[in-house]
Amino acid sequence: MSDQIPLEQRATAPERPPSRFAAVLPSILGGSAVLSVLAVVVALVVGAVLIALTDQKVQAASGYFFNRPTDLLSAVGAAVSGGYLALFQGGVYNYLDPTFAGGIAPLLNSIGFATPLIAAGLGIALGFRAGMFNIGGQGQMLIGGAFGGLVGFALPLPPGIHIIVAVLAALVGGAVWGGIVGVLKARTGANEVIVTIMLNYIAFYLIDYLLHTPVLQKAGSSDPKTPAELPTAIFPPLFGPQYALNLGFILVIIATIITWWILGRSSLGFKFRAVGLNPKAATVAGINVKRMYIYVMAISGALVGFAGVYQVLGQTTTGFTNAFDAGIGFNAITVALLGRSRPWGVFGAGILFGIFQSGGYTMQAAQGIDIDIVTVIQSIVVLFIAAPPLVRAIFRLPTPGAPRASGKTERISPANPSTPSDPNSPSDLTSKEAIAK
Repeated sequence: MSDQIPLEQRATAPERPPSRFAAVLPSILGGSAVLSVLAVVVALVVGAVLIALTDQKVQAASGYFFNRPTDLLSAVGAAVSGGYLALFQGGVYNYLDPTFAGGIAPLLNSIGFATPLIAAGLGIALGFRAGMFNIGGQGQMLIGGAFGGLVGFALPLPPGIHIIVAVLAALVGGAVWGGIVGVLKARTGANEVIVTIMLNYIAFYLIDYLLHTPVLQKAGSSDPKTPAELPTAIFPPLFGPQYALNLGFILVIIATIITWWILGRSSLGFKFRAVGLNPKAATVAGINVKRMYIYVMAISGALVGFAGVYQVLGQTTTGFTNAFDAGIGFNAITVALLGRSRPWGVFGAGILFGIFQSGGYTMQAAQGIDIDIVTVIQSIVVLFIAAPPLVRAIFRLPTPGAPRASGKTERISPANPSTPSDPNSPSDLTSKEAIAK
């Protein structure tokens, strides 16, 4: 029956369209979420190599590898599995504890570590989406934390109201410090990277100066430290004092929802994204780009300022020094990158880094693994996040937007079925003109 169909019709007959799953799969595999997960996987593999190389038993077994190679393999397996089990035990769930309350404690502590990272990461990510590279998290945390801490120990207020006022003061402090960057960018065209770096130094030494004056220094003390925060200003624990999780985590969930709404559902967020994609096109569309720079940096600074007040009112109850930022302002850049500057992505990345931080101490205590290896793993995550083509090359993932093979059958000339037709033949020219029309 098929022999009765002309050869040209059989050669050019349309093929069955690909399935919906086959059409969607390349976009899934090439998506940012998959790349983030694979970057973490690669970082864990590299971390396993580092754990094995630095383990003393592995080094000893490598000396007689050719006599008993299985000893080296066993030592490598024990070192890597022991390290990552300790990471899981210290950061996710302590399976050796007979009670659920004790077993879940590491996860709650990890979330406590993650809370300021998420807040600061949201602020950094918001700036990224608007094309602003905010690396002034340290300064914004210090100013926000100092504002909130000052209210916390110097302004007696009723319970509940005291926490609200302290948090609002921190948001205002961070917004002002971030807004300075936006104003300078909008009015003078100053580079926000340079400005935020300089403001970090200004904030650090300003707080250090105030800690040697009666403004922040504890009365009768020669140490650069503030008085203890009033009990009414301390974030209450959510599940008891034995866990590091407190009210700040609920507030950071609310902040994540608000940030998600701003970026994804509000006209202001649309303007932020438009400015981040193409400021010139946004100007042509009627968006006041300079005003957007000020707005986005003020909101970004407010979110980072909340991370600062969390460090003061959620982690310390005996006063603070000028080092309460604990490097979170810079680690938040990593969290924002891993989360692809998406609010819920930042939330998940913050939890992951909290697990790394909490579990890293257990790795060091239980297995003798250097805590710096955890830092190396985090750095490798950033490396692969910043180089998506490298991850795609390792896992042979498709590139988003790349043309896919259509599987079209080449047109065969009726005169010579074994060879393609001449593209300049009259029949082909006629078909090209018809397509053009």
